[in-house]
Amino acid sequence: MGKIIKETIHANGIDIGIYTQDFENEFISLTDIARYKSDDPTAVIQNWMRSRDVIEFLGLWERLHNPDFKPLEFEGFRKRAGANAFTMSPKKWIEATGALGIVSKAGRYGGTYAHSDIAMSFATWISPEFQLYIMKDYRRLKTDENSRLCLNWNLNREISKLNYRIHTNAIKGNMLPSELTSAQVSYAYANEADMPMSFCLEKQPSNGKMKIQLKKEICGIWQH
Repeated sequence: MGKIIKETIHANGIDIGIYTQDFENEFISLTDIARYKSDDPTAVIQNWMRSRDVIEFLGLWERLHNPDFKPLEFEGFRKRAGANAFTMSPKKWIEATGALGIVSKAGRYGGTYAHSDIAMSFATWISPEFQLYIMKDYRRLKTDENSRLCLNWNLNREISKLNYRIHTNAIKGNMLPSELTSAQVSYAYANEADMPMSFCLEKQPSNGKMKIQLKKEICGIWQH
């Protein structure tokens, strides 16, 4: 599981928690949405899940996104859904079918969360008007996130360019032997981002000077 990022959207005076997993799957608090309708959000969610249409919708979502979803258990629920004696809770649904679209979280900030696809359907069932308020601030949140990502991308790009210049200047000042020609130095700059360079320094017996040779297997076009 990747890092979990928590956010909050504001819809018509109600704060609704969101957490993002792996930067892809966003889960919105059904508990917070249900508070728009009642002070007993658990009862609201369970009442919603009694509907046959809702069970069929949840089952279809799981078939599309969850390879480990249990179809036989789902069929049993689907056949009984809508009857007066039928009851359903998030915990019962998750444990029986292996569902991933609804999550029960414990703790101070716990409650029932659902994938954004499911949460928006639930919000529409609560109130189409309220669902529009949720969508409005949800879009605002996504726009802000995209702006931050764009800013971070540009910042990282500028930092990379700066690091590149520092790196190449360091190579020029401290690593490249002074005996290299200007053409060889230019070639080194053109290739240092793609492959490592190393030098062989050999002492000539005849004159005691150092002989400079780039390893041929790395930069084969340079000859000593």
